[in-house]
Amino acid sequence: MAMSVGSDTGGEEDVTSAINTTPLVDVMLVLLIIFLITIPVVTHTVPVKLPQDRNQPTVTKPRNINISVNKDGDVFWNEVLVPNNDALIKKLEAVAVQKPQPEVLIRGDRDARYEYVGRVVYDAQRASIFKIGFITQPPPRGGS
Repeated sequence: MAMSVGSDTGGEEDVTSAINTTPLVDVMLVLLIIFLITIPVVTHTVPVKLPQDRNQPTVTKPRNINISVNKDGDVFWNEVLVPNNDALIKKLEAVAVQKPQPEVLIRGDRDARYEYVGRVVYDAQRASIFKIGFITQPPPRGGS
C-alpha cells in the first residue's frame, strides 16, 4: 500500500473523481464466500418418499346433476327435457336442500348462445347451489 504525502512542488494534488471500487469488491467476495459455505447446509433434508401423483379422469358421481343445453336453448336434466325455466328452478331448489349438496355440471353446446347457458347458471345461483361446474371436450392429443 502506498501513501501520498504531497507533491514535489509543494502544491496540492489534483482531486481524483474516480470511484474506488476496492471496498465494493471486498464486500462482494465476502458475500460470495458466505453463500458458498451456507448452501450445502441448507440443501440437506430428511430423506422421505413422496407420494406419486395420479391423473385420473373425473367420474360422474350418481349424486351429480348433469344439465345439458343444446344450441336451440333447450335444457335437459340428466337427459330428460325440462319444459320451462320455472320447472328448472323448482328442481334446483329441491336439490339445493340435500345434504351433502350435489354438484351441478353444465354441458353447453358449442353453438349455443351464451344467454342460454348463463340463464342456467343464474337459476342455479338463485336456487343456492354452491357447486357449479362445466363439462368440456378435452383437446385432441397429438400436436395439431
